Amino acid sequence: MIALVTGASSGIGEATARRLAREPGTHVILVARREERLRGLALELGGEPTVIVADLTDAAAPARIAQTVETWHGRLDLLVNNAGAVWRETFGEGGWDNVRRHMELNFDAQVRLTEALLPLLRRSAPSAIVNVASTAGRVARADTGAYSASKFALAGWSDALHLEEREHGVHVGLVLPGFVVTEGFPQRQLVDRRLTRWIVSTPDKVAAAIMDAGPGGRAERYVPRPYWLGAVARVALPRATRRVLGGGRLPVAPPTQADATEG
Repeated sequence: MIALVTGASSGIGEATARRLAREPGTHVILVARREERLRGLALELGGEPTVIVADLTDAAAPARIAQTVETWHGRLDLLVNNAGAVWRETFGEGGWDNVRRHMELNFDAQVRLTEALLPLLRRSAPSAIVNVASTAGRVARADTGAYSASKFALAGWSDALHLEEREHGVHVGLVLPGFVVTEGFPQRQLVDRRLTRWIVSTPDKVAAAIMDAGPGGRAERYVPRPYWLGAVARVALPRATRRVLGGGRLPVAPPTQADATEG
């Protein structure tokens, strides 16, 4: 299996690359901005994984990545769209510019890379795409509306893409992490409290969910699993959900690739 992971230099992306590398016969393609981190991970993984240093917001990046995969491997069995970032501001503070930069990386870059790699995925069918969104892509909170908008868009597009691509043998799965302990987001405020510790997960658990939603063929996975209750409550009890969310602000669910710390 040839598997490509974006945002692979740390956090969820790194954990996913490590998980995939343990699968017999799997070759991992590591994509992120930080070359030194990628090279170090490649040495740890062994098996000579392919390293592609790229900023996914660069207009030329998708075509260059697709050409590299085509030239070196000639196929692609799994695409994990994991890269992303968050900049926490209210709309009044950040305005359109904050929405724009979230959409540019968290949604537009994923769509553009998928478009470039889709011919390879179709030729390699049965194959899979896993889009890593967020529970913030189902339930929005104050100060993170721009982040939620980008993840809502990614979730909605993923649902439609699955329906369109299943006839071509390409499965599209969705993973929605909640609070995850990563390099730049230790989540101390939640981890240190007994009542909230259970809602915090790890990159390794998200990586396992990615395996479920990709090669495993699951439609979507929340991490931790009970987070799906929040999405149901948002639809069934919108007023109550707003009241609960308005009662206090928790730290934002961590990005899959924080601009300053991951990718």
